[in-house]
Amino acid sequence: MHGSDRFYPPMRRRHLLGRVGAGTLALLSAPLSRPAWAQAQVDLHAPGAPSLRPMTTAYPQKGPMILQRTSPPWLETPFKVFDKGVFTPNDQHYVSWHWATFPSEIDVGTFRLTVRGHVNQTLSLSLDDLLHGMPRVELAAVNQCAGNSRLYMQPHVAGAQWANGSMSNALWGGVRLKDVLDRAGVKAGAVQVRFGGLDEALMPEAPKFLKSLDIDHARDGETMIAFAMNGEQLPLLNGFPLRVVVPGWSAVYWVKMLNDIEVLDQPDTNYWTSTGYRVPDTPNSTITPGQMGVKLVPVTRMPPRSFLTNINSGDTLRAGMPTPARGIAFGGDCGVARVDLSIDGGKSWQPSQLGKDEGKYGFRRWQAQFTLPARGSHGLMVRCTNSNGVMQPSAPVWNPAGYLNNTIETTHVVAA
Repeated sequence: MHGSDRFYPPMRRRHLLGRVGAGTLALLSAPLSRPAWAQAQVDLHAPGAPSLRPMTTAYPQKGPMILQRTSPPWLETPFKVFDKGVFTPNDQHYVSWHWATFPSEIDVGTFRLTVRGHVNQTLSLSLDDLLHGMPRVELAAVNQCAGNSRLYMQPHVAGAQWANGSMSNALWGGVRLKDVLDRAGVKAGAVQVRFGGLDEALMPEAPKFLKSLDIDHARDGETMIAFAMNGEQLPLLNGFPLRVVVPGWSAVYWVKMLNDIEVLDQPDTNYWTSTGYRVPDTPNSTITPGQMGVKLVPVTRMPPRSFLTNINSGDTLRAGMPTPARGIAFGGDCGVARVDLSIDGGKSWQPSQLGKDEGKYGFRRWQAQFTLPARGSHGLMVRCTNSNGVMQPSAPVWNPAGYLNNTIETTHVVAA
């Protein structure tokens, strides 16, 4: 990256939610019966569960989004967006917050990032310090909620009922976390680095949202403090002015509106690190509903996933005619090695052609051509294998929290 004006124009105060400022957040709490919300509905095709969701364009800096919740805002990326390109547009990058108490405006002149704890010197860094005082880096990476595709788990589980759109891919710009930590001087005996943002717990007894990484991970040279998405400043709803980027790991670690970094010399005991976001320590994080006595481990690395983006369930295709298929895939915590397509419900597979590699942590386009041999119903399936040899499972993924669902999906079509 070169220069900083493209990210932070010369303003002392930056009102991120437009001219109405904080008043916008009051609008976001309005009942869904207001005409502004009733623009359209989308069917998420959830078997045996309510699947209609409203579409909204009422959120500043956001285009059409699927509305999952108003407070805190949960906005899902419409799936058709993923057919348009590898990088998700900023105005349709999904939104998820734990608490609704984040600020509606940021004073970029007085904002400070604090680095403290088990370090040689406490730092209070301005945005200018980060923009001009450290090497800039760029990295393509998928930002995916651990609960993406929870809606499709059978039986259904509680939690945000995301379809497949609580994920997005961006070219992140910022500075290495390692460079910031090195400036503070990490002392011997440091074990973890904890991140906090400007959002606060709604009730005094509720835990502030904090997440930690082991010290070696935090200093691996890939973990970033980002101030840009796709060559533009972060939207406020996606964490302006700074957020953590942990490539290959679930979005719960990507703390938004980052303003506090604490180096710890003891394991972090806060709720969100020590207790929250747990999955069974089993293959594909899967257990049988009702199964008890299973060891739980933290959600960390993302598994591989792939999607068909130009054909939808219910589409009618022509039998005996070549048909193009295309989509996206990502390897999770590493690159994509191959993507295979099945047109017979998984009985046989054919390789696809992979598109340009924008980086091992980002989306990879794929394409193939197929011919449905006969009229009738057919099941199209897509399967990703990552560069570590890990393949998407064909068996359903299920756990009580609805995390890390990467089951191979079936797109049901009719040949006519």
